[in-house]
Amino acid sequence: MSQLTSSGPKQPLDILILSNGPGELVTWVRPVVQALRQRLGEDREQLRISLVLSPCPNASGEEGTIARCYSEIDRTQTFEHFWPFLLWGKTQEGWDWRDRGIVIFLGGDQFFPVVIGKRLGYNTVTYSEWDARWPGLIDRFALRREESKLKVPAKHHHKCTVVGDLMVEASVTTLLPKNDSEIIGLLAGSKAAKLTQGVPFMLIIAEELHRQRPQTRCFIPMAPTLSLAELVRYSRSDENPMVEKLGSPSVELCQPPDAPPYLKTSGGTEIELHQPFPAYDRLAQCDICVTTIGANTAELGALAVPMLILLPTQQLDAMRAWNGIPGILANLPGVGSSFAKAINWYMLRNIGFTAWPNIWANEEIVPELIGKLEPKAIAQKIMDYLEHPEQLEAIRKRLKEVRGESGAAQRLTDVVVDLIDANRSDTSHQP
Repeated sequence: MSQLTSSGPKQPLDILILSNGPGELVTWVRPVVQALRQRLGEDREQLRISLVLSPCPNASGEEGTIARCYSEIDRTQTFEHFWPFLLWGKTQEGWDWRDRGIVIFLGGDQFFPVVIGKRLGYNTVTYSEWDARWPGLIDRFALRREESKLKVPAKHHHKCTVVGDLMVEASVTTLLPKNDSEIIGLLAGSKAAKLTQGVPFMLIIAEELHRQRPQTRCFIPMAPTLSLAELVRYSRSDENPMVEKLGSPSVELCQPPDAPPYLKTSGGTEIELHQPFPAYDRLAQCDICVTTIGANTAELGALAVPMLILLPTQQLDAMRAWNGIPGILANLPGVGSSFAKAINWYMLRNIGFTAWPNIWANEEIVPELIGKLEPKAIAQKIMDYLEHPEQLEAIRKRLKEVRGESGAAQRLTDVVVDLIDANRSDTSHQP
């Protein structure tokens, strides 16, 4: 495109996106930057997109690596350098800023765009999943749901536009029709706390499925921050005590030159390791997936893929991905494990639904299994579903109903463009 919008002179613009965790990067930032480039063009002289990450208890430390895979983003600053930027406006690399710009909030604390937008003299757009905060200080709100608008004072309703759920954008990627093979996705996690339990669990499940239903194929979608060698380490008893505790089989990493890598268990089960990221096309082929809490449940829900949510308590300090103060305490060096055990003991008894589709619907659409779970019992539950495909189809249908319509990223981009046009009009009328 030769100009930022359909009318008016070309005016170079900076768009600064504020975000935080890996889930937000994949499910929010990725579709939004794609929509911005599609609408506003690829000319970096006219539109520059920057990403600044803030600290997040779910962070793996590889968020910068993920963000740099998005060609739509021109420059990225990781969370380690966030506080000097918030407090004094200084980036690690000494970024320059154009006179005109917009700050888009896509994760973190909603007060951050207030401070940063004021400092840069930029307008602000906040994507609000639940509550729209600081309505007197934010220029526009892109809301996930209509109910959020009802909580905003009436005098600020003109700032609010319901755009829908950004997480649903995963479902609008080009997906292949479901084939006739039985395919199970095993989402073991991406961080050490989850992988310690997740990898042995998934290996046992895969081997049991293969023993009773040899036609069933299992695969593990690899997080971009996890190497093959690191994954294998979580399957070794000398590196991971949960392997012996759960009775997980030993594995061999196989890397054929003309096929994807795979794990081969001592019982002869082969588990493909799917490395392309994100793995939406492959996940959409699954009859059912096994996973734990996190943004992945929203992605699977958006793809309408049935899932089992596992929250095993054999290692009670494994979950450290809670938001806010609980997440900070659970991740403190040294004492974090003790805090995590206490927090998880309380949370698992009081938190209610943990999977995003269940939260959206306020009902258990996909099973959430909590306690000292047995992997072979989980495998049997999967086989029960495979033998009753009508149950899987009912789950799939309900997931489609609650995920909402696609197009949220495009509608958020509309909000941004409207703000650009409004500001240009205001400037053109100044003496």
